[in-house]
Amino acid sequence: MNPIQASQEIDPRIYSLYDEYCHGAMDRREFMAKASALVVGGVAMAQALFPRYANAQTISFTDSRIKASYVKYASPGGSSGEMRGYLVQPTSANANKFPAVLVIHENRGLNPYIEDVARRLASVGFLALAPDGLYPVGGYPGNDEDGKKLQDGLTPVKLQTDMLNGAVFLKNHALSSGKLGLTGFCWGGSITNALVAEMGDAVQAGAPYYAVSAAPEKVSKIKAELVIHFAETDPRVNVTWAAYESGLKTHGVKSEAHFYAGTQHGFHNNSTPRFNQAAADLSWSRTLELFNRTLKS
Repeated sequence: MNPIQASQEIDPRIYSLYDEYCHGAMDRREFMAKASALVVGGVAMAQALFPRYANAQTISFTDSRIKASYVKYASPGGSSGEMRGYLVQPTSANANKFPAVLVIHENRGLNPYIEDVARRLASVGFLALAPDGLYPVGGYPGNDEDGKKLQDGLTPVKLQTDMLNGAVFLKNHALSSGKLGLTGFCWGGSITNALVAEMGDAVQAGAPYYAVSAAPEKVSKIKAELVIHFAETDPRVNVTWAAYESGLKTHGVKSEAHFYAGTQHGFHNNSTPRFNQAAADLSWSRTLELFNRTLKS
């Protein structure tokens, strides 16, 4: 069953339950039990929503356009003082420095989907770093269930600091042109919003996906241009947009927001049935247009 077929067959209430499972305190057993009680066939629908990372790879790690490696960097004030990330560079012979993009994972660590996003960026000319926020507690454990538990156990402010230090490390990397963009998904999108505010004019562009907005009192510090992506059905996140939009307009932040019809939270992630090919492609083209225009010029 491919993701689009599955998405057409899953009851909307199961999607809502899955969102609660992903972002709340519900464990896998409780999610499955509630799905079973909610609708006939609920267990099968629930099982279909778990990621299948074989579907996520669009750019092979052996692709000749890129060179990937794991790197470590200092992270003062973070969870342990040291971080590890997946660094992917273009192999173009025409340049020795590249515009940089930090890729911030969801609330479960550096999984194969996020690594693929970093490779996608490098394949079109960006130096990409995807930090693993779980590195201080052993790294992404190989499955999202345990990854979420590990991330839930970290101190939020220290974890955000680890991402901030990743952005600083990337911006100052020997292969970086010094121009920096940020993108992230779910929790990572929310951190993207937070970091564009915290870093001010050190960041040129941000492209958060289905993300909670930056704190209202910090919106005035944003200097980056933003392209913000929302799912149509994502009430937990979308309720924060009106106030954020007002703040961005008040402070003259150049931004545009897009709501993608017929989509659920996570529509860009091609490892689950929430994936929506048309919306993922359109949103990614808008993200790349932003980065090409603001980081490559």
